[in-house]
Amino acid sequence: MIGRVIESYGYKIAIVPQPNWQDDLRDFKKLGKPNLFFGVTAGSMDSMVNHYTANRRLRSNDAYTAGDKSGFRPDYAVTTYSKILKELFPDIPIIIGGIEASLRRLTHYDYWANKLFPSVIESTNADMLIYGMGEKPIKTVLDKLRKGEKITNLKNIPQTVIKIDKSEIENLTDKWENIKLFSHEECLKDKLKFAKNFKNIEVESNSINAKRLLQNIGNKTVVVNPPYPVMSEKEIDSSFDMPYTRLPHPKYNKRGAIPAYEMIKFSVNIHRGCFGGCSFCTISAHQGKFVSSRSQKSVLKEVDEITKMPDFKGYLSDIGGPSANMYKQKGTDLSICAPCKRPSCIYPSICSNLNTDHSDLTNLYKEVDKHPKIKKAFIGSGIRYDLMFNKSQEKLTKNGKKYFEQVVKHHVSGRLKVAPEHTSDRVLKLMRKPTFNIFHKIVETFNEINTKSKLKQQIIPYFISSHPGSKKEDMCDLAIQTKNMDFKLEQVQDLTPTPMTLSTVIYYTGIHPYTLEKVYTAKSKEEKLSQRKFFFWYKKENRKQIIRDLENIGKPDLIKKLFN
Repeated sequence: MIGRVIESYGYKIAIVPQPNWQDDLRDFKKLGKPNLFFGVTAGSMDSMVNHYTANRRLRSNDAYTAGDKSGFRPDYAVTTYSKILKELFPDIPIIIGGIEASLRRLTHYDYWANKLFPSVIESTNADMLIYGMGEKPIKTVLDKLRKGEKITNLKNIPQTVIKIDKSEIENLTDKWENIKLFSHEECLKDKLKFAKNFKNIEVESNSINAKRLLQNIGNKTVVVNPPYPVMSEKEIDSSFDMPYTRLPHPKYNKRGAIPAYEMIKFSVNIHRGCFGGCSFCTISAHQGKFVSSRSQKSVLKEVDEITKMPDFKGYLSDIGGPSANMYKQKGTDLSICAPCKRPSCIYPSICSNLNTDHSDLTNLYKEVDKHPKIKKAFIGSGIRYDLMFNKSQEKLTKNGKKYFEQVVKHHVSGRLKVAPEHTSDRVLKLMRKPTFNIFHKIVETFNEINTKSKLKQQIIPYFISSHPGSKKEDMCDLAIQTKNMDFKLEQVQDLTPTPMTLSTVIYYTGIHPYTLEKVYTAKSKEEKLSQRKFFFWYKKENRKQIIRDLENIGKPDLIKKLFN
């Protein structure tokens, strides 16, 4: 996408995918020096999340690589690539971006090394970091470089991170108010200071009128300029309407299928951003809390392009986004949103100023279904089912129910995946997720629609173990409640603490940044495995261990409830 954006402004851009960092480095040298800068990204996924399981075990495959083969990218790819380029071309600027760089823009906890790392702009020695979705900042950077400005002088571009000498702070523009975070060295010494930093980082990442963040490291200062305003419909349409081939880079030809590409090749992204604010999720930290939606015309144009692909058989795998059903939803009065500091618009309750009307989305689905070459369009992205309820979350709204009926009747492949994540209200509060009672209501409605429509479909819930606050008795409650609903769980995972999430900060510090209260978290391999076994209580090999664990914590009553 960034490649097409740069091209659209009249520049030539070369993309070198998965360069070999272990040979004579010919991939880094074969195109010579660029006129303006090297751009470095780790791809569509943090390289460490991509390489390792939640138990820090190295994966044997890579869904983002041709042939599903591992080993074609290094750990900490942004840092590795940038250091090589700095050695080979010390006089050429480097701009880093993408998910891995974006979420490591300040001092962060790295789960795989089990320690705090400084801002990635420090570890890479890059000249600039563009965080979030980069169309707006990259245009400004290009405009200024075209005029002959040096990248070292570009200190006040929104949505960028730079590193300056401490003495240069006074040279920054005063159009933004500054927040001085605890330094990297202070965070290393005091977990409480690291936790307090996070609250400021999260609030400013999701504010309309955000402040500039400053963090010292050694004799330098990392400067995080506030983000650009959310993209208008016209702006996001222009980004999605670029002349994409919808194909992998030609370098991968004849190397086998790329599983991640195969999964999304016939899918359509209809919006960006997420106002859910889930504690374990990085979407709002990267794309922002405020949703930017494409026009129906732009979406339908892309659908038509997909139908012309040679191997298209009539089935769209997804029409969605970060959360499939936030299309065209935003604050009714943006002046109320401007001073808001809430990380979530729907937790602990749905904001009275939030428009949750699903009508535009329902109409979009119907228009897609009218296309003569579309046999069925599935909704593969997750659905925030609490958005379909009224503000008190007691019953479905009229347009929420119409939307859900449309999805269940026409857009489910037999299994609808949703994510209640846990059953314990105490844990759900830490997750910023709604009470499990709402899941009961949505399952009831799902079954009613299926019965009425004579469909035999399943609802498949996602759950997380070892989340901060979750104890063995909470996992047992999860097992009991899902058992009573006749679920045998499949879609489950241990929490993987990733940079720049509330859950990760609590995991590392043991402290909730907003309340400063202590929170228990399962950390050892034994504790995590013990929690995970409750997902599969019905397997004979887990029964003895579960009973022993419940006896050890003095909960024999739960044993009776789980195993009758």
